[in-house]
Amino acid sequence: MFSKLKLSVNVSIMGILLLCVSPFVLANTEEQYGNLTQHLQLQYLAEPTAQRAQYLAILQTGSAAEQLEYIDNIQQSVAAFWHNKQVPLPFDSIANTTSLRDKNIALEPAADDYLGVINDLRKLMWLSQTQDWPTITLEGLLRPGDSHPSIKQINQRLWLLGDAYAYLADEDKYQPALEQSVKRFQSRHGLKADAVIGPKTLFWLNQTPQQRASLLAKSFVEKTTYLSQLPQSYLLINIPAFQMVLVDQNEVVLTSKVIVGKPYRQTPVMTGQISNIVINPTWTVPRQLLRKDILPQVRLNGAYFTDRHFDVFDYEGHRVDKTPQQWQQAAKGKFPYRVVQRPGNGNALGRYKFHFNNDQSVYLHDTPTPEMFAHVERDVSSGCVRIEKVQQLADWFANHLVIDKRTWAHLQSNHTQTQWFALSSTLPVHMVYWRAWVDEQHVAQYRDDIYQLTPVESMKLLSHKVTSNDIVQ
Repeated sequence: MFSKLKLSVNVSIMGILLLCVSPFVLANTEEQYGNLTQHLQLQYLAEPTAQRAQYLAILQTGSAAEQLEYIDNIQQSVAAFWHNKQVPLPFDSIANTTSLRDKNIALEPAADDYLGVINDLRKLMWLSQTQDWPTITLEGLLRPGDSHPSIKQINQRLWLLGDAYAYLADEDKYQPALEQSVKRFQSRHGLKADAVIGPKTLFWLNQTPQQRASLLAKSFVEKTTYLSQLPQSYLLINIPAFQMVLVDQNEVVLTSKVIVGKPYRQTPVMTGQISNIVINPTWTVPRQLLRKDILPQVRLNGAYFTDRHFDVFDYEGHRVDKTPQQWQQAAKGKFPYRVVQRPGNGNALGRYKFHFNNDQSVYLHDTPTPEMFAHVERDVSSGCVRIEKVQQLADWFANHLVIDKRTWAHLQSNHTQTQWFALSSTLPVHMVYWRAWVDEQHVAQYRDDIYQLTPVESMKLLSHKVTSNDIVQ
């Protein structure tokens, strides 16, 4: 998703036919205005307006005279879209004598995944014009070996979307070939690849090509706009992808799985500056977590604080000791104490904490339960972000930003002494919410809206049957 390499896409003759923007586009129009049409269609899918719909109609169904009359306006409209988002274009520096074709190509934003996104959008829009997409319904789970009338429809849909390598038109039994196709489909939608077709897999199977195209286009525009404003070095966490990426001097140097907040304790979309790293951190339990998570455990087990290596302090900083029975009683009412977990193997923050100032008590840290990274869906924390490759991330900070390297090296074998480390400069951290992209293998990836942040909008997408007579002059 963040590769800096330009990758070429080889498509078959059949693939080229399938990726046509519209079956109504004439060959000469495709050759002359193909790039411009692709730029404009992406923008319309991301941010539909009447003007963009009209311009698309001119490019696709208008007369040669209409196209010639409007071409400058259309180019300027496409350029203005990215200018308003502060995304630079090669178009900004080309000469007036540049050919029409080269001008259209120069309207492409400098994003490594642009070609992959455009190709996928073209295919999706072709599907939306040529294929019915009725809702598939199941009364229960569908597993390999089962027979069901919807098998034929599922086979066809996976073939159309590119997850099945062959179209088994007459098959109504869940065969091994379909099992592999479903697993591929589940994997690129961030689902557990178990070949069991349940509600989540069915949801994505029923997403129409237009819905997919709109989500992919919107995500691409948001991501491209965001990345164009970032410095050369930063840490970025894509929340619904459960992924972290570390970029140093515009090069990706580390990627890692992450765990993010539960839907009712969300990791916020935010930015900050990592200013300190803590080795062997203590954990001061936030009041909300104390009330909702810890105190109910204490009411059940008065020795909970002792078993989990917590110290309890009053608000004047004095340590408070009670018997298990007294703690059980105290946990039933107002609890005027501060609870701190000592460093060590069982500490909730693990070995490292990456601190940045924010008013939501969010930070990045290690975890004592690394086995949770094996789960596909990892929205299970209380809001902070847990990092799988935490040692590699800490090593990068030690090599590049930690000032006191001698003390850092000394504490690598110490698991009980808490030590804060200052940095020679802060590192920007960005928590974003991007639900769709095309990866380095040119595979379109989609993720669930785990926090329900995507607004429900009516799908007023372009009908390619618009004619030039509908154009407002």
